[in-house]
Amino acid sequence: MEIPVQVRFPTSTALGPNASEREIAQIADLYTDLDALDLQPLWTQNTRLLTKEPRPSAIPWLWQRSDLWRMADRCKDLITISRGGDRRVIALANPGLDGKPFATPTLWAAIQYLGGGESAPGHRHTPAAVRFVIEGSGTFTTVDGDACDMRAGDLILTPPWQFHDHANESDAPMMWFDGLDLPLVSALDGIFFEQFPHEDMQPVRGRNISEAFYGGRATVPHVDGSTASPYSPLLVYRYTDTSESLAALLGSSDAPMVSLEYVNPISGASVLPTIGCHAHRLAGKGRSAPRREVGSSVFVVFRGRGHSIINGIKFAWSAGDIFVVPSWACVEHSADVESDLFSITDRPVMKALGLYREVVEQQPQVVTGLFDVDARRTLVTS
Repeated sequence: MEIPVQVRFPTSTALGPNASEREIAQIADLYTDLDALDLQPLWTQNTRLLTKEPRPSAIPWLWQRSDLWRMADRCKDLITISRGGDRRVIALANPGLDGKPFATPTLWAAIQYLGGGESAPGHRHTPAAVRFVIEGSGTFTTVDGDACDMRAGDLILTPPWQFHDHANESDAPMMWFDGLDLPLVSALDGIFFEQFPHEDMQPVRGRNISEAFYGGRATVPHVDGSTASPYSPLLVYRYTDTSESLAALLGSSDAPMVSLEYVNPISGASVLPTIGCHAHRLAGKGRSAPRREVGSSVFVVFRGRGHSIINGIKFAWSAGDIFVVPSWACVEHSADVESDLFSITDRPVMKALGLYREVVEQQPQVVTGLFDVDARRTLVTS
C-alpha cells in the first residue's frame, strides 16, 4: 500500500491486511525522517531500479532533413558565429529525456551549419566528437594542426582535448552531423573546455596529415608515435573507401543490409573508446533481421530512402534524415532503393563495462503504428 506521507521517494510498502493505523503512522514517520536526512529505502523502489530488462528513457524519434535545413537557414543570419558562442549548432533533443539537449542518455547528436566564407574558431573539450558530412564540400576541420578536408560522406574525428576549428572556403553553406559523448562525460563529471588563445584559428601544420600516414587500406606505417592509442590516429575516413568496401560486401552477400565499422588502424578497436562509428548499405530489397542490443544508436541517412521499424513503429526516412534507436529497442531496416546509413553508438562503452548483449529475434516485427512527422511529430497507431 502507499504510505500517506509527502517524501521524495516512492512509498509503496508491502503490509499485511492486518496492519494497524498505528503501524502505518510509524512507517510514515520513518519515511519522513529518512527523507529529512537525504536517505531513501530500497524496498519501496527496487522493482523500478532493478528491472528485468532495460527500460530506456530515450524514445525512438526522427528528425527530417527539410526541418533541419529550414531551421539552420533561419539561424544563419540571426545567430552569427559570435552570437552562437563560436558554433552554430542545433542539438537533437529526444522528447523522452525531459528537455535535455541529448539524443540518448550517452550520445549528443546535432547539426552544425557553417555559411560560405565563415570560420568557427578553435577550442577543445574533454568530450570526444565525430563529424559526418551530410552534403557539400569546400570546408575543412583542423585538429591539432592537421587540416582535414570535409567532403560528403566523410567521417572526421576530434579526439578528446585536441584543439579544433572549422573553416568554409567555399561560397556555399555547409552542414554536417556532430556526434559527441557529451552526455556520458557530463554524467561522469569529466567536462573540461578551453578556447584557443585569443579565440583564434590554430596554426595549420599541414593538410590531411593523418590521412597521408594512416589512410592506406590495410597498411600501417612504422613511425614514431604509432603505438596503440585509445583514439584512432587517422582523423578522416573517406566515403570513397567506405563505399567501395560496402559495394564489395553487398556484392558478395544475399543479405538485405551489410555493415562495416570504422576502426583504429593501429589496434583494430573502435575509433574512439566511447563512440563506435558504422556504415550500412541496404540493397533495396527485403528487411534486415530484427535485433536488440544494449546500447543506443543515432542513424544518419546519407543517401536513398526507406524505413526502419523500431519497437513496432514504422519510421519512413530519406536522405538527410536522422533517427534514434534507444537501448534494447527492436529494430529492422528496409530500403526502397539502394541506401547508405551512417550510425554512431555507445556500444564500445557497454562492451568495456561488460554490459553488452545482443539478441536477434526469430520473427519480423508486426507494424503497430507510424511515426507521423506532420501531426506535431506524434506516434499514430494504425
